[in-house]
Amino acid sequence: MITLRLDSKFEQHIENMAKQLGITKSELIRRSIQEYLKKFPNQTPWELGKDLFGKYSSGSGELSVTRKEKFKKKIRDKLSEKNSN
Repeated sequence: MITLRLDSKFEQHIENMAKQLGITKSELIRRSIQEYLKKFPNQTPWELGKDLFGKYSSGSGELSVTRKEKFKKKIRDKLSEKNSN
């Protein structure tokens, strides 16, 4: 069960629409939510983001293994560059 709070103006609008359709307010809201949810296919997180994964790829396939070493090297390089100036 869901409890929903609406401002009085919106609730009146729902009540009027439900009367016009000859259904209860609950049924109108239920149908509205069903229609809204149809617009969003049930997708896995992978499916939702697959066009973003690898978009900014480094071309290096072993980053999950060597990330710490690569990060340390970047820091060392920046420090040596800073010290040489």
